[in-house]
Amino acid sequence: MRSFSRLAVAAATTVAAAVAVPAVADATPPKGVTGTIVWQSTLGGKDYILREIKLAPGGTTGWHWHDGTLYAAVRQGTLTHNLSDCSVDGIFSAGQTLTEPSGSGHVHIGRNQGTVPLILDVLYVNPAGAPLSEDAPNPGCEFP
Repeated sequence: MRSFSRLAVAAATTVAAAVAVPAVADATPPKGVTGTIVWQSTLGGKDYILREIKLAPGGTTGWHWHDGTLYAAVRQGTLTHNLSDCSVDGIFSAGQTLTEPSGSGHVHIGRNQGTVPLILDVLYVNPAGAPLSEDAPNPGCEFP
């Protein structure tokens, strides 16, 4: 009985600690972003989600990464895409496409530095049940 009590206390402490600690400290929230899921399906352990994302002028997605691969097409406006070393890895205009690889080693941010709303059509290919994105702190860049 004593072993069971110790095990119960240890398990409760572990669960309490996991709940009390935030997943990402100092995450950068998105600004001026709205998203609408257009279509979704789950097949073979993967979620396929088509989403329209609108980013207002001056808006950002906030720093984040994805559990699965993301495929995007710019429908309107211009997307400035930065990597975690602060470099611009692409400026994408209407009609252009981009792919974002999966994993926490691929932290990035999308920004609308233009004067018109940015509209993206995005296909997420995620492990079933995974969130659309995972927040990340600013890696030290001078912009949000």
